[in-house]
Amino acid sequence: MANDTVEIPRSRIERLIQVLALVSAGEFDHEKTKIEIEQEDDFGTLEKSLNVFISELANARRETDRAMHRLTASRSELEEKLSTIERQRMTIQDLSTPVLELWNDIITLPVVGVVDSQRSVEMTEKLLTRIVEMRAKCVIIDLTGVDLVDAMTADHFIRMTASARLLGAYCVMTGISPRIAQTLSEMGGIDKVRTLRSLKEGIEECFRYLRSDEAGTVGGT
Repeated sequence: MANDTVEIPRSRIERLIQVLALVSAGEFDHEKTKIEIEQEDDFGTLEKSLNVFISELANARRETDRAMHRLTASRSELEEKLSTIERQRMTIQDLSTPVLELWNDIITLPVVGVVDSQRSVEMTEKLLTRIVEMRAKCVIIDLTGVDLVDAMTADHFIRMTASARLLGAYCVMTGISPRIAQTLSEMGGIDKVRTLRSLKEGIEECFRYLRSDEAGTVGGT
């Protein structure tokens, strides 16, 4: 019986092993991974199949890289948009909750629009910070621009005035609508808050307080 086994040159086997090693390491350079078909035999068929497989794998790798690049670009664009939105939110928050210096030692928090629990907490934090920074002696919380608040928000306003007093500031509340007055009275504790009809009356009250405080200081020295 004739022996029809064909011996494959060692160089072809080594080349195939070298190409597989490059591919497994993520190397798809055509010049490095292309197998030259030296002989049209069964092993040559395997080499052709491997060339096709590597070519398709390289194409898939390029498509993946392009997709990752687009994803990274989209992520950077999204992060920039989110950053812009956050800056705009902070700007809107500052504009919607301004703490203004009306006069020496007098600051006011003019509240406008809808007030919910979250916004009332933010207003309290900002107001107390400004009291400390400006060493304000008088604070006017003006609610002229607010029509209605819920019970929880009303409680925040009462707590806000109490916190201002703890920091040594005389606090008055102005511009209270009938509905807000009703909500505040239902909450209790409003008797400890000095309330006035208008911002003008609030300013006049603060001037009286500052004059009496100054007179008391001078009289006590």
